[in-house]
Amino acid sequence: MKLSSIQRFWISFVLIIPMIIQMLAMPFHWMMPGYNWIALITTTLVMLIAAVPYWTSAWAAFKNHHANMNTLVAIGTGIAYFYSIFAMVTNRPVYFESAAFIAVFVLLGDTMEERMHNNASNALKKLLDLQVKEASVLRDGKFVQVPLDQVKKGDVIQVKPGEKIAVDGVVVKGTTTVDESMVTGESMPVSKQTGDNVIGSTINGDGSIEFRATKVGNETVLAQIVEMVKKAQTSHAPIQNLTDKISGIFVPAVLIIAILTFLIWYVFLGATMVNAMLFAVAVIVIACPCALGLATPTALMVGTGRAAKMGVLIKNGEALEEINDVRTIAFDKTGTITVGKPTVTDVVGDEQQVLKVAASLEAASEHPLAKAIVDRSQKLKIKPEEVADFKAIQGRGVTATINGQLGFVGSPKLAKKIDQKLEDQASQLQSQAKTVIYVGLGDQVIGLIAIQDTPKESSAEAIDQLKARGLRTVMITGDNEEVAQAIAKQVGIDDVIAGVMPNQKSAAIESLQKDGQKVAFVGDGINDAPALTMADVGIAMGSGTDIAIESGDIVLIQNDLRGVVRALSISQKTFSRIKLNLFWALIYNVIGIPIAAGVFVAVGLSLSPEFAALAMAFSSVSVVTSSLLLNWTKVADA
Repeated sequence: MKLSSIQRFWISFVLIIPMIIQMLAMPFHWMMPGYNWIALITTTLVMLIAAVPYWTSAWAAFKNHHANMNTLVAIGTGIAYFYSIFAMVTNRPVYFESAAFIAVFVLLGDTMEERMHNNASNALKKLLDLQVKEASVLRDGKFVQVPLDQVKKGDVIQVKPGEKIAVDGVVVKGTTTVDESMVTGESMPVSKQTGDNVIGSTINGDGSIEFRATKVGNETVLAQIVEMVKKAQTSHAPIQNLTDKISGIFVPAVLIIAILTFLIWYVFLGATMVNAMLFAVAVIVIACPCALGLATPTALMVGTGRAAKMGVLIKNGEALEEINDVRTIAFDKTGTITVGKPTVTDVVGDEQQVLKVAASLEAASEHPLAKAIVDRSQKLKIKPEEVADFKAIQGRGVTATINGQLGFVGSPKLAKKIDQKLEDQASQLQSQAKTVIYVGLGDQVIGLIAIQDTPKESSAEAIDQLKARGLRTVMITGDNEEVAQAIAKQVGIDDVIAGVMPNQKSAAIESLQKDGQKVAFVGDGINDAPALTMADVGIAMGSGTDIAIESGDIVLIQNDLRGVVRALSISQKTFSRIKLNLFWALIYNVIGIPIAAGVFVAVGLSLSPEFAALAMAFSSVSVVTSSLLLNWTKVADA
């Protein structure tokens, strides 16, 4: 049975307890009976349990003409252990505790790392455990409980108040509120009605709904989140290449310093061979760059895990590093900056009367503008009336009889006379890139309805925060210049590239990159996939198409541009933490190597091999702790 680092550490720690007792007793001149034999047996067991994996790794690296972090551990423990056996045979002082303590303290750093990995894995496992085990599915006209793995796409599922939603789907009946915080990070319950999407494993509120399953198994949002986070936590950030290069140079340099330390003390300073060897071993042990190896992966693991809790999925370490150099953020318009569907923005005239006439005539229409009018009237609880003699007039609109009068909705050409004041108001609304619909009774226009694909409520706030960070914002859209400029003005976008065909969006991104600046692109549609791929960092809206999400480096679970601010903030915090970790990892070596080499012996400052191992382990603990503190670092929450 293969033991984990944690198990190996605790077994080894128990084994070195006699040596710890002996060390504590030495100032009192007490010697444990048969101590040398106890130390030999326990240290040999510690070498087999704790040190052999490092020796194996070091030997494999040596055969490939390389030296790694484990090379220093192997040499340090090996010298101390085998010298102690020689010393025991020749009746000289032994240093078994040095070998054992080095192995145990190095293993302590590995244990901390393994615990972090386990905690991250457990957090993901807990997410998966949130899934329900059964669902109430419509079968043969009745709702019956079936195991989750038997739920299929297209099944109609019933969810009662307080129950969890089984899989992803679309509401077909009922209204409710849903707590989606465990997936999106949004604390406020979200209202759901017919046509709205629901996410598997989120918690239904006080309403009863029925929904049609659209994604099951590994296709659900929750399953994809878990998979993305797993990949991100095991990915390789480019800064890790620097770490690897440092280790490649550092290890041979340390071995040379250790040899020089031994020679200087033994040949030139007259130290005994044993003392010279102990200085050399201390140098090897204190210099072990385990903390250097932990600096990037631990921060990456914590950072991407925290980002996921905030509704931001960072797919890999490269994206996390790249986004720190981004200076321009480009946005798609429809569905990204805007809601993505026409919305009534203005009603001129008696709102109740105008909407009642318009909704009555448009009630049966599937046209997007008609649906916008009906949606607005429903929000205001305006009930449409029965109409007769309904006619659709090509290019002009619709007419029908309502309450004995001829009503019309559409073009001004349907009216015989229009008040000049209404004409002026219509012109003003059209100048804002809004579609204006005329509503009339008889031959008179009674009001106007302005419709536009409006910006999301959070878009202006998000753009403002991005600009406050010194970022340039650009909108890239296929809409005409007038509409694009109107939306850009509302949300505060710096520059607009309008009239761009879907296949030209990637070229627009390339043109932004020509001055050498890093560019991020935020989009949600199939036509955004090439631009998401071309950008240095592609940010896909979680409500977008699967192709867009697959093309993006970062995915925003919430359909909210404030997620871009969160992504920037958590990425910058994580990358800054990686650099801080590298500083702490290296500063221990810069300070520790001269002390271990005996440079400051004259002033009473020195390090034995076992204390060097403890200091080295402490550096690993410091780096891991630094990474864990990312969980409590303040992150911008727009």
